[in-house]
Amino acid sequence: MFSPEGPRLRELAVQALSSVERGYDLLAPKFDHTPFRTPDPVLDATTEALRRAGPFDTGLDLCCGTGAGVDVLRQVCRGSVTGVDFSTGMLTVARERVRPPGPAAGWVRADARALPFGPVFDLVVSFGAFGHFLPRELPGLFAQVHSVLRPGGRFVFPVVAPPRPGSLTYGMLLGFDAVMRVRNAVWRPPFVMYYRAFRFGAVRRELTRAGFRVESWALSEFGRRRDGSPRVRLVVAGRPGPGQTAAGTVNS
Repeated sequence: MFSPEGPRLRELAVQALSSVERGYDLLAPKFDHTPFRTPDPVLDATTEALRRAGPFDTGLDLCCGTGAGVDVLRQVCRGSVTGVDFSTGMLTVARERVRPPGPAAGWVRADARALPFGPVFDLVVSFGAFGHFLPRELPGLFAQVHSVLRPGGRFVFPVVAPPRPGSLTYGMLLGFDAVMRVRNAVWRPPFVMYYRAFRFGAVRRELTRAGFRVESWALSEFGRRRDGSPRVRLVVAGRPGPGQTAAGTVNS
């Protein structure tokens, strides 16, 4: 599951008994050697889709971690790009990892639920961070993203189709979420990480309520499931420009 450069079992145990912020501070030096990092094929497919839709000017990587999303932004944005995260450790690694060539990147330590920006971004991306937000926090999170986008700007993130009930992956994720709920019931501070709490239907509704026009782009590189639905899709939530209003989801 982990490469030889990844964290040891004891390190993971210490992280799991910490807060989310402290846990990622500890994990940061070895994070890119874990399966928690968004896989390169997903990052590459997202980059290609955004290249076809762009170019964009300014970009923000929400909950940037070690900067994988900033790498995507630097390939599709003509202007400045910024990574924001509340883990000092992750930002430290990102600063060292993301270097020229390419546009310079800025780094800001902040909570995604209270972003310290005005409406200055044309593109906001996020990769693998939403399991750290409880469902009741999504309206506030999406309102924050909406507030930092310029009219006509887009909020983009990949969503992997959920595993089939009864499959090994389904059972593993169900077990992980159950363990996390027990852990948070008996231990403080809580560590919020639930793989099954981020549901596409609920996310679509909350994005629309936050004022976004929501589209769904299939990433053809990953094929489709037996029912015809994409294995991986990009959610593309646009802040309406002048004369536009929020609307329902458009699939492609």
